[in-house]
Amino acid sequence: MIRVGILGAAGYTGGELIRLLLNHPDATIAFAHSESNAGCAVADVHEGLTGETEMRFSADMPFEQADVVFFCFGHGKSEQFLREHEIPGGVKIIDMAQDFRVERLSPSVKGRTWVYGLPELNRDEIRRASSVANPGCFATCIELGLLPAARQGLLTSDVTVSGVTGSTGAGQKPQATTHFSWREGNMSVYKLLTHQHLHEICQSLNQVRPQDSLPVGSPIDRVEGGVEIDFIPWRGDFARGIFVNSIVRLPDDTDTETVVAAYRDYYRDAAFTHYTDRSLDLKQVVNTNKCLVHADVVAGKLVVSTCIDNLLKGAVGQAVQNMNLMFGLDERSGLRLKASAF
Repeated sequence: MIRVGILGAAGYTGGELIRLLLNHPDATIAFAHSESNAGCAVADVHEGLTGETEMRFSADMPFEQADVVFFCFGHGKSEQFLREHEIPGGVKIIDMAQDFRVERLSPSVKGRTWVYGLPELNRDEIRRASSVANPGCFATCIELGLLPAARQGLLTSDVTVSGVTGSTGAGQKPQATTHFSWREGNMSVYKLLTHQHLHEICQSLNQVRPQDSLPVGSPIDRVEGGVEIDFIPWRGDFARGIFVNSIVRLPDDTDTETVVAAYRDYYRDAAFTHYTDRSLDLKQVVNTNKCLVHADVVAGKLVVSTCIDNLLKGAVGQAVQNMNLMFGLDERSGLRLKASAF
């Protein structure tokens, strides 16, 4: 059994991670740490786990009792924590903050080398990794929509992306834009064209693009050679899920059937990302670790729709998927979840 330690276990991601691991056939929770809830019953905070566990949040962090530790911190805290605490070198780390995702910006802390944890991009590297930076939720959804196009060298002009996310994407701490009275029946744009996930998205797309498709050496916040991603993120009036549409202007000589075939081929062996010829809806993925991808070509433009559950494939589901890879398990272990379609 894989012994798991969880830091920051009282938040949304911590609660979802505990839920998954309680039902994982090859893992056991060694400790679930929370500074603010130490000594409290886990089910008193994560009430959906009532009857599932008698576990209490720990005030201690016995790293020697763990094979892997999940960081469920807010952005910026993972680096600080790693500098201030000693985690044995043999203990693997999966970080769900953004601190170590972008190679150019990633700080070097105590000699750890971080692998970007998108299995559809870095599966073999994740299998060999001891430290994994779990991707962001919007980043996961957008990358999985654009990676096949990037590999074909189709990102030759600016890319337009619009995506809507549920309120759980903002975390558990109450904010003005997460109150039910404000969010219900409402939508709003935020971080217009400046979302923090753009760095990791462009890094991933650059990783697969043909090296001769456009000039090398472009800034990290561009896809390549002056091609920009214009990303408009929306707050939706629902709790969980992300739905994204990405629009790519195709070269005049592009063969539509070839483009769609390349999408099918890219995800042919993926454990949780599936290409479908049908239009998507969010309920197909909520409560699962799946990403669904659908592509249309309209008036010379490639329109790619993608959807995920932001707390699962966009966070802890993907983190458990990475854990499975790191320990040589079946990638789907503990993640065979049914969609909440009705």
